[in-house]
Order: sequence, then structure tokens, then C-alpha cells
Amino acid sequence: MQAIEISQPGAPDVLRLADRPDPVPGRGDLLIRVEAAGVNRPDVLQRKGGYPPPPGASDLPGLEVAGTVVGGDTSDSGFRVGDAVCALLAGGGYAELCAVPSGQCLPVPTSLTFAQAASLPETYFTVWSNVFDRARLAPGETLLVQGGASGIGVAAVQIAAALGHVVYATAGSDERCRAVEALGARRGINYRREDFGAAVLQETRDRGVDVILDMVAGDYVGREIECLADDGRLVLIALLGGARGEIDFGRVLRKRLVVTGSTLRPRGVEFKAAIARQLQARVWPLIAAGRVKPIVHATFPLREAAAAHALMESGAHIGKIVLAVGPAASAQPNRREPAAP
Repeated sequence: MQAIEISQPGAPDVLRLADRPDPVPGRGDLLIRVEAAGVNRPDVLQRKGGYPPPPGASDLPGLEVAGTVVGGDTSDSGFRVGDAVCALLAGGGYAELCAVPSGQCLPVPTSLTFAQAASLPETYFTVWSNVFDRARLAPGETLLVQGGASGIGVAAVQIAAALGHVVYATAGSDERCRAVEALGARRGINYRREDFGAAVLQETRDRGVDVILDMVAGDYVGREIECLADDGRLVLIALLGGARGEIDFGRVLRKRLVVTGSTLRPRGVEFKAAIARQLQARVWPLIAAGRVKPIVHATFPLREAAAAHALMESGAHIGKIVLAVGPAASAQPNRREPAAP
């Protein structure tokens, strides 16, 4: 098969098209012919040498794909050869074939193309795991999403808003703020022009928000502590602003706050399969109803993975960046509706 490999740590041009042996699916794995693969910031970190794949995972970048089941262990999976699926991977998505545990696969929603479906797993699994499982966003509670125009951001804004939550989101330009508002945020806050903490307190009449989803960390954490409501939860999923910051622990005690965080990639199959079941039960119906939709900013051919990474690093995109791997990436596939997972 053809695949994109990282020739050495470095800039986007270290991504090279190469021939690789076809993956061999193990017990419980499905073999997927990939039509499209999502591009995510962890792929960029891996390319730079800062985020190695977990033990046993492919060294190829790529954490999410959409395509067709062409083999593997379909027994007890609910899927069969020919089904259109999207899947969360620990690595190996930038390739024509991949093997992935069946529990980490979901049916491609009938209204979506493969390219749109490939933009879902990494972001939707991450959002559900952190906002709804770890931070336990409850009915009637409010959410602040940092980086609301990113792939993670547009997923979090849409899912939370569709489930009835008031959502605020930060973004780096007025255009991006209007984009997140169009997706369901009550207010987009341009963090380049205003203090997001002061804006949140103004919007909430000094109460603050119940949950913050943060991919920045660094000096944001101290400011986030100030705009959390009593019993609020801050969940960290990335460290774009640095791994260190100052916290007023007195405020943490007085407001009974929880500061937590997680990484998804190294978690086990059962953990990820449980998220998949929640997504199919709670979020897939929202996609079918058109209340949540994938936002694909740009699609690049597989051989242009370097250009896709350059766009990711520029921060100029709104939503997701996708690689078209197979000829049907932009086509809406004909398929039955599998019962899995």
C-alpha cells in the first residue's frame, strides 16, 4: 500500500509518500480500505518528534479514517465486508489500508461523504470523553470552549449546543468568532482583542461557567480559574500555551473547583469502545437530524500531506483538514446501516 511516513522529525516537508506492507489485522480488528483520513494537531506533534505513538501502534501518522471494511475479524463486530465505517486509530491513518479494533469503529452516517466522516472520530471521541465523561457537563450547565474554531472546538460547540447547553467560545479573529456563533455558541470571544475571562463573567453576570474545555494551558489556567463558577471543572486536553502556569489555589478551595485533563491516544480499546457506544447513542442521531455537522475546511490529496500540515500550523482553518486517500473520498457511499458497535 501507499502511505505517508515521517522520514525524520522536522517541518512538514519531512512527510514522504512511501510503499509500506499491507497491515495484518489481529483478533477483533477490522481491515479498512481508507478513503479519507483526518489531520489533527497530534499528527503535527508526532511529525516534530514530540508525540511518539504508543507501544504496538503504527509509526505512521493519522488518528482517524473513513472507508470500507475489506476484511479482518468481523465476528461479533456488527460489521461485515463492504460496510462504510469511520474509526479512531492509535496511528496509521495516512495510508490506503489500516487495521483497527472493531469497537473503535462507527457506521458512516448516511448523509455524509467519506471525507466528512473522516473528520469525526478523533475530535468527537475527545470531546465526549472530556466534556461529558470527565467534566460531567450536566443539563442546564454552561461551557466555555477555548479554540472554538479548531476541529475540537467546532465539535464541542455543536454537540454541547445541540444538547441544550449555553456555550461560549474563544477564537482568534472576528470572522472566526462569527463562525462559532453560527455553529451554536452564544458568543464568540476574540481573545486577541479582549480578556476572555472578563467577557465570560460579563456574559454570566459574574457567575462564571460550569465547564471549560482547554487546549492552551500555560497562563490561561490561572485566568480560567477566575471565570469558573462554584463547583466548576476545568479539563485540559493540550498544552499549546505551555506546560506550566500559576494557579491561585485559594480560589480553587473557595470555589470547590476541579482541574483535570487527559490524553486519548494511549487509552485501551475497551475505553475507546465505550466512548463509541455513547457517540452512536447520543451524537449520531444529532448528525442524522442535521443538528450537528462536520465542518471540513479543506481536503488535500494524500501525497500533499505536507501542505495539509502547513495549513494546520498556520491556524487559518475553521474546522477540520482532511486527506483524500481513495477515489471515493468525496462521494456519499451506498450502504446499509450496521448495528455496531
